[in-house]
Amino acid sequence: MSLNLQTHTEHFTNPLYLESGRILEPYDITYETYGTLNEEKTNVIVVCHALTGSHHAAGIYEGESKAGWWDGLIGPDKAIDTNKYFVICSNVIGSCFGSTGPISTQHPHHEPYRYKFPVISVKDMVKAQRILFDRLDIHRVEAIIGGSMGGMQALQFAIHYPNFANKVIALATTHATQPWAIAFNKVAQEAILKDPEFQQGYYDPEVIKEQGLSGMAVGRMAGHISFLSHESMNKKFGRDYKRTDGLYELFGKFQVESYLEYNGYNFTKWFDPLSYLYITKAINIYDLSRGFDSLSDALDKVSADLHLISFKNDLLFRDFEMKEIADEMTKLGKKNFDYFCVESDYGHDAFLVELEKFDRYITEVLDG
Repeated sequence: MSLNLQTHTEHFTNPLYLESGRILEPYDITYETYGTLNEEKTNVIVVCHALTGSHHAAGIYEGESKAGWWDGLIGPDKAIDTNKYFVICSNVIGSCFGSTGPISTQHPHHEPYRYKFPVISVKDMVKAQRILFDRLDIHRVEAIIGGSMGGMQALQFAIHYPNFANKVIALATTHATQPWAIAFNKVAQEAILKDPEFQQGYYDPEVIKEQGLSGMAVGRMAGHISFLSHESMNKKFGRDYKRTDGLYELFGKFQVESYLEYNGYNFTKWFDPLSYLYITKAINIYDLSRGFDSLSDALDKVSADLHLISFKNDLLFRDFEMKEIADEMTKLGKKNFDYFCVESDYGHDAFLVELEKFDRYITEVLDG
């Protein structure tokens, strides 16, 4: 069977009422689908992406060599089996891959929003997706799955649209962003804002795509430190030095330094800096209990089967942050959940890299 990858963009003219009290109109949502929708529309799985992810979760575009970010998990005979399921992954609002974000043109002007774009929350991202699914005439799905910021979205779905999904699987995430993660985001935000090339938000996106933005590269390096762990860095790089550099050259580099540089500078050519500021803001203010008296109150709304997956050595969202959700569910006397901590030294990015450690678990959850 083929993956049947298709990419679409939907245009919405009704206002999207945001958590902040502001509105967004009109707006676009770009999304990708895999597999085939059955006649009863009962085989839908929603996949939610992380901070720098996009709707391109699986497969390879013509003329490109890099597969979608969860390609190892989504496809024929994989854990999220496109022979059985119709999978949808949409680009969140605020991002820069086709859905409306700060660099989109503000109607009716012909100028990008830039700072006129409203602050959005993870809850807003989820609301926009729910509106998209309504338009596609999909009113209930088999499962929602996401890791990191994707896991935040999955949990928001479980609480704010309790009858929408039969199963919710959240990986490597938290119930509220903690100061450790906010601190890493702060480094990235400052590095972007203080770069003269950023031009206080009035940069030319084409120039950035070509030249990159060094401030953002530095911020992204900090991010990469939080995605790995001591163990994975030791395993990946150790104290290896670049063969072509001398140990006593001031700017000679360890392999880990080259890795950070490569990933930092590369990133700035394909991800928009204003989008980065807006999405990290959404992550920072994410808190499942907002609007409720407590986390327990919020989780009381969950009626889907909730599956929580954390990773032992995740330094960004610690495994105990996921366990706190499980503990609250236990206190509520709920039976519709389970918690699984994956033995991993990789760090936060394990949910993207060590698929073999949890893909069978996802298959079992989906097959019931």
